[in-house]
Parts: sequence; structure tokens; C-alpha cells
Amino acid sequence: MGTLSTPVPAERKQPSHEASRVALVGVHGFGAHHLQNLERLQANGVVRLVAVADPNPPAPGALPPGTAVFSNLDDLLAGTPALDLVIVATPIQTHAQLALTTLPQADLYLEKPPVASLADFNRLQEAATAAGRSVQVGFQSLGSRGLQAIEELLAAGEIGSLLGISATGRWVRDRAYYKRSRWAGKRSLDGIDVVDGVATNPLAHAIATALRIAGARTVDDLASVETDLYRANDIESDDTSVIRIRTATGLPITCALTLCAAESLEPYITLQGSDGKAVFHYTEDRLTISSAAGTRETVYSRVDLTEDLLEHRRLERSTPGPATGAPLISPLADSGAFMQVLEAIRTAESPALIPEKYVTWEGEGDAARAVIDGIEDALERATAAHATFSELGLPWARPAVDAGRPLLSLPDGGEPCAPAIKTGQAAVVLATLQSGAGLAARLSPRPYLHPVRTLAGVKVTDHLPADHPWHLGAGFALQDVNGSNFWGGKTYTRAAGRYEERQDHGRIIERSTMSVAGLLEQKLSWQAPDGAELLRERRTTRSRLLDHRTWQLELRTELTAVVDSSLGSPGSNGARGSGYGGFFWRLPAYAGAEVFTAERAGEPQVHGLASPWLAWAADFPEGPATLVFAGPAEAQDPWFVRMADYPAVGSAVAWDRPVELGAGESLLRSFTVWIVDAKLSPAEVAELTAGRASAAG
Repeated sequence: MGTLSTPVPAERKQPSHEASRVALVGVHGFGAHHLQNLERLQANGVVRLVAVADPNPPAPGALPPGTAVFSNLDDLLAGTPALDLVIVATPIQTHAQLALTTLPQADLYLEKPPVASLADFNRLQEAATAAGRSVQVGFQSLGSRGLQAIEELLAAGEIGSLLGISATGRWVRDRAYYKRSRWAGKRSLDGIDVVDGVATNPLAHAIATALRIAGARTVDDLASVETDLYRANDIESDDTSVIRIRTATGLPITCALTLCAAESLEPYITLQGSDGKAVFHYTEDRLTISSAAGTRETVYSRVDLTEDLLEHRRLERSTPGPATGAPLISPLADSGAFMQVLEAIRTAESPALIPEKYVTWEGEGDAARAVIDGIEDALERATAAHATFSELGLPWARPAVDAGRPLLSLPDGGEPCAPAIKTGQAAVVLATLQSGAGLAARLSPRPYLHPVRTLAGVKVTDHLPADHPWHLGAGFALQDVNGSNFWGGKTYTRAAGRYEERQDHGRIIERSTMSVAGLLEQKLSWQAPDGAELLRERRTTRSRLLDHRTWQLELRTELTAVVDSSLGSPGSNGARGSGYGGFFWRLPAYAGAEVFTAERAGEPQVHGLASPWLAWAADFPEGPATLVFAGPAEAQDPWFVRMADYPAVGSAVAWDRPVELGAGESLLRSFTVWIVDAKLSPAEVAELTAGRASAAG
């Protein structure tokens, strides 16, 4: 990493004109920050603070000498003629009326969020236009010179094409934070919209900054906004949420935010490029760029938005002609995209309460704060996959719209039956089919099984992990079919000799699905990015109960080429040892894992080995389990095994050379997985698999 640069101080403009007459409405809360800033500007001769208004008067000596004090804005305006600028730093629900009252009299600096509804935003825009007034909105992060550096970075293509933007916010707020005022944490108060949630107030800058980087300023710049809102605190609004945005140009922006983290970290914006990434810590104006050229970090200065507005006014009034002033950094009109997000939050279903068993309270009394179990990992997964908490399937989240179909459940007696079995007091769904249809294109959307559980309820699959968000439970996929990537993520090509970000992701679509107890039959279509069908698949999945701790999953797939097809992998394209593709099983976090075959043990020994079976035994979060994978009877495909980097097992169809299919030709593969509620020894696994070997013989 390069050396950290020294922040460049913002330029201080020396006034060559009479100081602007300024009034401040709201001297407490963030108003105290404005008060300090105005004292600085007054000392430099830029402004004169002539009046303040607040129903709770400032402390004696808190104001510059000669500053008039009023209890409300109406009295201030009546008693203070010839104002140049009014700064409004009051509760959200008061912004609209105070702003509308101000605009006939003076230009306006309005704290964020500008107002609490899109309707009020439109009214305010109309009033500002009619009055010929300038309005600056207090998204202070937009004053960072780092944003200009990001714009230049993207224009130069240093991190390649911009694929997506994410915003991550992990802050801590205690009970006292929500007791500081009547409106704190409210969606509405006395019938008036407030919308004081994590995304609209404390971490609103995360969304506003991400939108600015994306070039999304107006309502028309956004194609869609989706919300997934939750609360751990006893409040009305959200304290933990995912906001997923798609711009009019198709760029995804995912904001994962919480006030219930284990510890506060500076929020940041991540720009994912095809050839690198940039991370912008907007509260620190710190930009880190990682690309083929290396990593460098720079801290930038920031333009004060009050000074920016004053300079805009000066230029506008000193130069003849319409619209001659320097553009504002954060003008009201450019808050349209943010207001579209706020409106989606305002009109969304009320935030869901996170059950107590997933929340730990730390501290006592008003200092107590909620910590959501595993929230840091949840935020990382959401931003990596551009997924909501619901889509991640978090235990405290609402069921997703496409929550999957419960399948493959077994009763006592060994015969397949209904969607769930009862173990003790709880019914356990052994496997759930996810369609994958709503996944981001970069993840190569496709159907898969997740979660898969043992009879005791131990989850043994994972999906959308932060390290490889395209790893999707248990299923079948290939990275290269005639140049289309059905695996997800980057593509390894022989020509480049490395993984590259390409717009080559295909998708596997369900054409039909038939499900009865213990049996799932699917007809699937493998489609290239342009929609052309390359393969047709018949996939059959069965389940069978063996004993009180073991059940068996069988998966059979028949791939038929619609056109002459080459089925490949990174290994067949030259990436030695990376021949993954075909049957693949992503496991969850584990401890004390052992991976072994009949002859060898450990990742280095079994990776790339062709053996009749491979076992993975580990302690998972809910308990111990062993997965025993039997290789396909149709071919001796090598095992692909990962433990150190991430936990996964696959059976590689094209380990080091592609499989060529002529149009109409088919590839057949069948697999068996034993799922056991115990950590088995090699001898126990050999006994378990002996029945299959006898049947095959």
C-alpha cells in the first residue's frame, strides 16, 4: 500500500464584499455544529450571524455578541430584515414548513434529509423556483474533493468498467439515542411524517454519497428502489436495513446499514470495477484504490457547504445574466434521487422486529445497546451479492418473495413423504429448492438446494457467502459452455491466462418442475447472455431415510446439447488445479473438519483425486455432521476440494480438458450424498457406502 497522503486544507476565500447576514434555526443537536461553523466564518468576516430561533434558547454566551434570539422562525423573519441566508437544522418533520416559510425571504441551507416525503420535496422545489432562491441540502459528504477524484478515476478506467456500488454502515446507538427527542426513531409523529431511520438520518450520507458517485441525482435517474427494513430497538423506524437501488442505466447500488453493530466503524462506499475496486470512507474523505497498478490511499479535503452556498450567491449576484452562479455542490434538485429512496422507505411495510433470541444487549440502562448476532457477516454478504437480508435467508429476516419450496422430507419408516419431519418438537425441512431467478446477473442465476439439513436440523449448505457470492448451496453448474459462464464471478480464459470480469454470465431457467414426496423432477434451460439456449437439462433429485441419524440425497442430471457444445472449466482453460464445474456443494462455517477418502486424508491429498467416495466431517454451528459424497458411476471425475480458503466439495466434469458434445448428444452424471448427524470415521464411512458399491456391482 502506498503512503498515506496529507490532507490538503480547503481553500479559505477572503471576502471582498460585505459579510452575508445569516440566521440559524435550531441551535441544538446538529445546529450546534452549524453554530460553531458560523462563528468561524464570522471571525473571518464572511458572515454575520444576526439571529437564531429555537424554542429552547441557547446557553448564555453561546452566541456572538449582538445576535438576536427568537423562539420561532416567524418571529425571527418579522424582526430581522434583509436576511441573505437562513440555515435550518431542526427535526425532520419541521423541515418542509420552515423551508416554505423561509424561501420568500432568503436563500436556504436545509439539513438532510431535506423533507420527509416526495410530495413535500416537489412542493419545496416549486416554491424555490417561484421565489428565485438557492437551496443547499446538508449532505456534507458531497463536499469532499474525493468525489472529484473518483469521477476522474472512473473516467480514466483505472478500475475498469463500473459493475456496481455498495454502501456499508456499521454504527452503534444506545437507548439514550432514541430518548433524545420525541421524534427520534419515529415513522410519524402527531400524524406528520418523520421517517427517522438508519437510512434516512444517521447513515443517510452513505446513500447520498453512493448515489452521487453513480451519477444519480434526480428522481428520473433511478429505475427501482427495494427496501428490506428491520429493528432491534423498541422504535417505529428501522435501525438495520438493506436498500437496493437500480439506476436508470442499470447500475446496482446496494446499501447495507445498521445501528446495531458490535462496534462502530467508519462507513464506506465500495466501487466494484472489472479491473479493480475503490473504497471511499466518506466521513474521513479517504479513498483507497486497488488495481493492477497496486494499491494507493489518499485523504482529500472538503469544501464547506455553507461557504459553497455563500460563494454561489456572490457569483450569482455579481455577474449579469441568468444562472450565472457557480453550481451548488448539493442543490435541492440533486436530492431527487435520495428523496425517491426516502419515499420508498416511507411507504414500505413497517420494519420487522428482530426476535430477541437473535439480539444481545450490552450495557445497562440508557447506555444499553442492541447487537444483532452476526450482523457484520450479514452486511458483507448483502453487499457482495447485492442481496437483501430476506434473500440471504437470515433466520431473523422476513421470508423472501421467492423463499423457495420445501422439498425432500422424510418420515419414520424410510418412505419419502411430506415437506417436513418431526424431530422432537420441531419439524425439519431437509432441503429447500431455490429458483435463483432473482439473483444478480453476475452470479449466473440458477436453481439450487439451500438450506440442506441433517435429520437433527444441522444446516450443511451455505449460499451467497461474502467470499464467493456465486456459490449457491448444492447444485450443478459449469463455468464455460461455449464461452458462457454458468458459474458466476470472473471467468478464466486461456487467452488472458487469468480471471477476468466479463459480461458473459448465462442463466439456468426452470421450464417445469414436478414435486412429490421425496422426489423432484426439473426440466431446465441453459441460456447464454443473449438468451440463446445452449443446453437442456433433466435433473432428478430423490431422498431416502436410512436410519435415525442418516438420510440420503441422490441427484441425477442429463445435459443435452441444443447446439454443438464445449463444456469447460478454468482447469480446461489452463488454470492448473482449478477444474471446478459440475456437481458442487458449498458448506457453511465449520470447526474441526476432516476430509478424507478410503486411501487419503486432507485437502492437498484428496483435491484432484478420482475416488469412489469422499467424506467431509465437521462441527457446524448447530452440531456435528458428516457428508459423504459418492462420485458418479458414469465416469471417474476428480474431486474438487477446498478447506483453507472456503469450505466446498465438487465433482469436476472438465478437470483439465473440456467435454465436447455434438448437437443432440447428452452427458449423464449421478451422485449420492449421505447426510449424517455425527462425525464418522473412515471405517464407518466405508461401511455406509458399501451398499451402493454392491448395488453398482
